[in-house]
Amino acid sequence: MVTTAGSAPTPGTILHLRASGFRVIATDVDPEAPGLYLADRGYLVPAGDSPDFASRMRELCAREGAVAVVPLVDEELTAVAALAEDGVAVLLPRPDFVTACLDKAVLMRRLDAAGIGVPRTWSAADGPPEGAQAPDGFVVKPRSGRGSRGVTVVGSRDGLPRAVAESGYAAKELIVQERLAGPEFTVSVVVWRDGEAQAVVPKEVVLKRGVTRFAVTRRAAAVVRTCLTVQRALRADGPFNVQLRLDREGRPRIFEINPRFSSTAALTAAAGVDEIGGLLRQAVAGGPRLTDTWREGVAMVRRWTDEFLTEEEFTAHGLSPASELVAR
Repeated sequence: MVTTAGSAPTPGTILHLRASGFRVIATDVDPEAPGLYLADRGYLVPAGDSPDFASRMRELCAREGAVAVVPLVDEELTAVAALAEDGVAVLLPRPDFVTACLDKAVLMRRLDAAGIGVPRTWSAADGPPEGAQAPDGFVVKPRSGRGSRGVTVVGSRDGLPRAVAESGYAAKELIVQERLAGPEFTVSVVVWRDGEAQAVVPKEVVLKRGVTRFAVTRRAAAVVRTCLTVQRALRADGPFNVQLRLDREGRPRIFEINPRFSSTAALTAAAGVDEIGGLLRQAVAGGPRLTDTWREGVAMVRRWTDEFLTEEEFTAHGLSPASELVAR
């Protein structure tokens, strides 16, 4: 079962898994989510933060005989993790790692305590101390959030009060970080329950609009070392995605960790490491470990694409045709 069928990268993930021999059930809150129509079966579910979400997912797993779930959106992660109690393989890190990553303030403290480089970070309720220097400005962001939602870049300390006031969030729900202007990387860290990292694939972000649009795989030894340190110190023991920038001295500084597969997992696979398919096989079929063998310089250009199927296939999912959706 693959969630978030309407997210930009999910339809490609669904088609890839089906081509690899998996039967795929897709879920989403939106009946117009394209991945619902590209899976073997699609279902509507409540929002991930709804109290009804977990029971709906449990019902669907039982109905379809799902042996594994691949959750791809932050709001669902905590609830989906509970499906492991039913014997379903949930492709996530361990619950304590997930919980820490979903609160950016907590995550920054834990990384800093482990000696892992992060941007200087303050509660927006207090703000940076007088005299704090941030040559490239500041970033105001929610403690919990994804896809650059609610993120504001501020040029100087003087602009922080206005940014906080206009954010739509209470100050205690926000953090302020020093802005880093160096190259940005999004990194797939492929690890499973034995705790041994099977692959680390850094991708330099070329264009980002909420999610990464253009990116290129890069050999970056310092980035790899930093990500391996995260696994050793925080013990994710499941797939995670590190987002970081290099500071002015070229040192990696982590500003976020997504405790799930990256939205650029397709680029990781194109470079030679099929992190989703590979970990699925390990979780449910005793499949082989992946190897850290991949090609540098593979570029991803994310775009819209069209898929074609018969009307019978389109309606076989139990969903309404698009004409009826618009009419409602």
